[in-house]
Amino acid sequence: MHTVWKGAISFGLVHVPVKMFTATEDKDVHLRYIHKPCGTPISYTRSCPHCQKETEWEEISRGYEYEKGRFVLFEGEELDAIKPENTRTIQILDFVDLTEIDPLYFQKAYYLSPDQAGAGAYSLLLEAMRQSGKIGIAKIAIRSKSSLAAIRAVENCICMETMHYPDEIRSLQLVPNLPAQTNVNDRELTMAKMLIEQLSTPFEPEKYTDDYRVALLEAIQRKVTGQGADVVTAPAAERTNVIDLMAALQASLEAVKAAPPDPAAAAGGTRTAKKPRAPRTRKTETAP
Repeated sequence: MHTVWKGAISFGLVHVPVKMFTATEDKDVHLRYIHKPCGTPISYTRSCPHCQKETEWEEISRGYEYEKGRFVLFEGEELDAIKPENTRTIQILDFVDLTEIDPLYFQKAYYLSPDQAGAGAYSLLLEAMRQSGKIGIAKIAIRSKSSLAAIRAVENCICMETMHYPDEIRSLQLVPNLPAQTNVNDRELTMAKMLIEQLSTPFEPEKYTDDYRVALLEAIQRKVTGQGADVVTAPAAERTNVIDLMAALQASLEAVKAAPPDPAAAAGGTRTAKKPRAPRTRKTETAP
């Protein structure tokens, strides 16, 4: 697994060196847009619709739209100056019960492993959280972004899950058509609870699969195996560097041919320059 972050967990006076690894992976089947006439993947360019031209990175700044069509601009140095300090420390602020946190707050999960000589402190924190049933609420800066995080024990591993800040959770008042109060029939409620009880089972995550991804991969395999009209090969990209090199060589040869001879260079050579012969004069015949 690839290490995505390296630092330490800090709680009280205890310092636990750790490495961070992504706990999940994207299994989505990514489809690209293809130009059907030639089979080439479509590329997207940075362009300005007003100037109607492609833009270079040197011409691009960052901006926040504070009013419609009006932006306040920031240069890279200004943004760097206000980035959160990268202390390489996961600072645990509090310990709480996991049941107190709504899953709505959780974002992305990471595994933490002990680093260097931190195995003892790592095991101490892991076992203390496991036996107490508590999880840590911490702050961490990852990729210049400050995040709230939950630190908890998952079997024999310390797991960290980044969390939304409270002001990032939208209010339920914004959801339309929610019932002000629940009015249900008692008999129907009893039957619904019985149905829930009959369908209740221990959570077994391995029995759940992404049916769409499986069907899409099967469809891709059928097309590849069939080698029909839907299987295309993108044309090879032009080797512009080779073309430019040949053009440069050709131009150099033409420049050498067109250049006048250098007398100084000729005089400094090992061969002695031949004296130019006097032009022949045609004898004129005199009349007898």
